[in-house]
Amino acid sequence: HISQMHKVVVQLNVGGQFYTTTVGTLRKCPGSKLAELFSGSRPACVDAEGRFFIDHSGTYFGPILDYLRTGEVPTQHVREVYREAQFYEIQPLVKLLEDMPQIFGEQVARKQFLLRVPNYSENLEVLLRLARAEAVAMRWSTVVVCVMGTEEEAAQCAAPLFNLEAKKIPVVKFGPWKVGPEIDDLKDCLEKDIKDRGYNVCCQKYFLKSSGTSLDRCFCKFTFTWW
Repeated sequence: HISQMHKVVVQLNVGGQFYTTTVGTLRKCPGSKLAELFSGSRPACVDAEGRFFIDHSGTYFGPILDYLRTGEVPTQHVREVYREAQFYEIQPLVKLLEDMPQIFGEQVARKQFLLRVPNYSENLEVLLRLARAEAVAMRWSTVVVCVMGTEEEAAQCAAPLFNLEAKKIPVVKFGPWKVGPEIDDLKDCLEKDIKDRGYNVCCQKYFLKSSGTSLDRCFCKFTFTWW
């Protein structure tokens, strides 16, 4: 009876996109949402045509289905398929994708570095709030960022930071952190994370008056274009 059920062909409507497969394919990964959905333990939702309906975007469901059918790991749209594998809780595919360079670099290398930077996420939010506050009736807004990789750089930046804040210039501080990538790497991380939020932003050098070149590397400005 079970083997016969595995051969049953089903029509799927995944967020308005249609797929055809078998119950056996959908149950291929025990513990996944798809296996649970088609195990009979809970009623499935169907559309007006009688197709099993999954209320989730179907754009990258095809590669998920191909993996369940053949074990083939997708090489296109890896980040998007990774999110889908997480959503459907297909853990073997999640682990395989995490070994691919696109995911390994983001999930392991970059995120582990950012975890070493104190209050990175909170300071990023402060930076965005300042940029929006400065944007009233303006086409561009600029926020100065001070990136201090070491305690020594933090001490050297204290006076310039005091001067900037005294002049009411918006400034956000990052660091110091103990070990890991350089100041420019953190600036790149900031620019990437801001752009991933949908902002049009560019990072440029910010030259302090009466400071040495070694200190200038700690300061930059993020310019946001609003229209």
